[in-house]
Amino acid sequence: MAKKKLNKNWLHDHINDPYVKLAQKEGYRARAVYKLQEIDEAEKLIKPGQIIVDLGCTPGSWSQYVRNKLSGSVGGGINGTIIGLDMLPMEPIADVNYIQGDFREQEVLEQLEQLVAGRKVDLVLSDMAPNLSGIAVADAARMMDIIDLAIDFSKHHMKPSGSLLVKCFNGTGFNEIVQKFRLEFKTVTQKKPKASRDKSSEIFLLGKGLKNPL
Repeated sequence: MAKKKLNKNWLHDHINDPYVKLAQKEGYRARAVYKLQEIDEAEKLIKPGQIIVDLGCTPGSWSQYVRNKLSGSVGGGINGTIIGLDMLPMEPIADVNYIQGDFREQEVLEQLEQLVAGRKVDLVLSDMAPNLSGIAVADAARMMDIIDLAIDFSKHHMKPSGSLLVKCFNGTGFNEIVQKFRLEFKTVTQKKPKASRDKSSEIFLLGKGLKNPL
């Protein structure tokens, strides 16, 4: 019964959420877009001509935002390259190169290599998160695994001057994740966008400039 009530409360909050309404109005697939928008506007991350990879891109609102930022040329098209990676299927987005699969697998990496054609990535975005169990230690370990994957991907594919933006949660294991970021990046900042729900422990980490690129 309690779970049913919780679901009902979540649905009520979701339907009345101003960011949900705004996303529907502006044609974005998820309210998460406004988290990226706020961070981008503060940090000037997305610029014309860049190669940008969106890890765990489904349903695609972050890729939609990046596409809109890189467009602007008369007659369509974009100035830059956007690559979305996810194990889940995603509805196509104009000008976004989507690869379905696990980016640790050779086949997926080969598709990525073809798209970047020997160039290094400017910006890696990751809104990935594990399915949370409610068991703090287990959830922290899962979150750390995902962050490790994003860092490892960046070290292999990103320019030394590039940036990585990841989602994590401010709870058990968070300090270790921040410490790991500080070992890998020259500057590290924590971001809590207004679009993150007040009740959520969600926080974003932005690392700029790789210390140990591969």
